Amino acid sequence: MLDFLIGTGRCGSTLLYEVLARHPQVGFVSNWDDRSARTPGFLRRNAGRVYRLTTVPALEGRRLRVRPCEGQRVLSREVSPAVVDPFRDLTADDVTPWLAGRMRRFFGGRAAEQRTGHLVHKFTLWPRAAFLHRIFPDARFVHIVRDGRAVANSHLQMTWWRGHLGPSRWKLGPLPPWYREEWEKEGRSLVHLAGIAWQIQMDAFEIARAAVPAEQWLEVRYEDLLADPRKHVNAVLDFLGLPWTPSFERGFARHTFRAGRLDAFRRDLTPDQLALLDRCLSAHLHRYGYAAGGGTT
Repeated sequence: MLDFLIGTGRCGSTLLYEVLARHPQVGFVSNWDDRSARTPGFLRRNAGRVYRLTTVPALEGRRLRVRPCEGQRVLSREVSPAVVDPFRDLTADDVTPWLAGRMRRFFGGRAAEQRTGHLVHKFTLWPRAAFLHRIFPDARFVHIVRDGRAVANSHLQMTWWRGHLGPSRWKLGPLPPWYREEWEKEGRSLVHLAGIAWQIQMDAFEIARAAVPAEQWLEVRYEDLLADPRKHVNAVLDFLGLPWTPSFERGFARHTFRAGRLDAFRRDLTPDQLALLDRCLSAHLHRYGYAAGGGTT
């Protein structure tokens, strides 16, 4: 069984990915696999075992730390860069027999190597769900949602964020006319542009969700996950058909769920910038249960 975690990026998906990878029945693409085309097969086969034997703090920040990853380099090498870095969301119409075959060989090969019943993989930025559903019709999707103001604030602080170059040079394609008009009207703020990036991606997630059967899609808010980790991780395991085993309990206990940065955007942005995001993102925020001005609904 192949399942996917999807989110906008800076949405908390890495935390959930690393927690799920603690499950003894879960396989994943590791940073070892991603690092080089010459990575020995035994390292790929045993990455999950090594990861589950290590404690989280022990190797934090070290190059040799084994961890699940998005596998952008290995997917580019063995499948196609189009899967990793498209300028728009991938849809079912983007699936070619050649590309579908390479995707099935890649994920099927990793699952076979790791001898696991479940392979879980994470994609961020675009959902790619309609594309993936066409290739893997039984795959389930866990969509991690985070407050768009927090996502925008986090993007502004990332060295890889290209929004400061303007929408003609970022990775999200041209601004839709309605967003461009609003952005121009509001003074072409970079903070606003980061918020629009979240809106563009969330629009894509809503379209993608309609292409996947309802029983194969689960939405989890990052804020809810941090408020009650056990409850929401258990809900994800149930959705994926995985039991909460004693081994997973030990792995789960190694993780710390910190809510201290949830409202960091209120400290990192000015009152005027916050008001701008509240005003321009209000419809999207409300749709996902976030109250403009503060809190959740």
